[in-house]
Amino acid sequence: MKRLLYAPAALLSVWTISTFAQSTVTVFEGARVITGDGSAPIENATIVVEGARITQVGRAANVKAPAGATRVSLTGKTVIPTLIDTHTHLSQDRDALTLDLRRRAYYGVSAAMSLGQDTGDAPFQIRAQPIAGAARFFTAGRGLTAPEPGRTTAPYWVTSPAEARKAVQELAAKKVDIVKVWVDDRNGQYKKLTPDLYGAAIDEAHKKGLRTITHIYTLEDAKGMLRAGVDAFAHDVRDKDVDDEFMTLVKKNPNFVIGPNMPERGVRTDLSFLRASIPAAEFAKIDAANKDDAKAHEFWSIQARNLAKLSAAGIKIVVGTDGNTPYAPHVEMEDMVAAGMTPMQVIVAATRNGAQFLRLTDVGTIEANKSADFLVLDANPLDNITNTRKIASVYLRGSQIDRNAFRVNSTQ
Repeated sequence: MKRLLYAPAALLSVWTISTFAQSTVTVFEGARVITGDGSAPIENATIVVEGARITQVGRAANVKAPAGATRVSLTGKTVIPTLIDTHTHLSQDRDALTLDLRRRAYYGVSAAMSLGQDTGDAPFQIRAQPIAGAARFFTAGRGLTAPEPGRTTAPYWVTSPAEARKAVQELAAKKVDIVKVWVDDRNGQYKKLTPDLYGAAIDEAHKKGLRTITHIYTLEDAKGMLRAGVDAFAHDVRDKDVDDEFMTLVKKNPNFVIGPNMPERGVRTDLSFLRASIPAAEFAKIDAANKDDAKAHEFWSIQARNLAKLSAAGIKIVVGTDGNTPYAPHVEMEDMVAAGMTPMQVIVAATRNGAQFLRLTDVGTIEANKSADFLVLDANPLDNITNTRKIASVYLRGSQIDRNAFRVNSTQ
């Protein structure tokens, strides 16, 4: 998990969105459009939005704008789909969770899934009733782990196959989006789930029509989970380089998905994009921790090599950040490029692949009949992936987010 944390309980008390193009047709002209499906960008593109949906997108010469439409010039800008964060741990209180989701929209994140620590009703209520101007929310409810005295009791602590199956049955009754399973001894502090326990959980989930995702650390446990039929990893293998046996097991499941969740890279990077949205004192703390660290880089490099192997093998990759840091997808994307993925591959991971993983059919790409969820950027992220941070505006469901409401420094 990245240590870039900033989540005060009361950054602001009022949020607004600009209800742009709710009942009219708006034509966005002149931008470069990266559609999110990996195809070549559309230069000098036109996007036609009617209400909350895209009705046309293509080269200007191929799109006929309706008469009387409002026109918005995006000349010199780049448009990409909004980002999807498939691995978070968000607040439990309704007001705090609402703020979490609104803050994510500021950074261009339109959907987030919380993995395994949602114990109350608020997460399920918000999932059922998406909030205007905020990211959509998905939840795994409570995950499953072995007993970990002294750590969170939010997950089910299971000690037998029967307990594992019962936990999954309760989750199925709540219609969770996925079942989360932890397999980790926390540096030797605890006994971890054994194959008979996580195997029972995975089997029961599949019987209930649910997918499973796992927190793993070691190569050995990763192989065990793959043999048991797990559907996704919330982390990459962290203790050593993956081997041929692992790659063979991964390839046996054509629908397997991984969110690598890269750790601290141990390389100082430019975080100046946060200055406008984070108080100076908080930014100073974050920037002080942003430094070169050879040991951290060595640990990161193991996972970078593993990610490169998975990417080269064509395994589906998504973006997931862990914790509750709203801007973390932008940092994760930079790390994924540093690991060897191309900017285009990372954009696809953060948009189309993430949407598909959350089973969202109306977002993830910029195309006709999709929701008008997109970022307008001041620079091309194919030139440098950190250009995803240069956000000029964010549109969710056809409405422009009022990003000024989240700026603590209005001059930036």
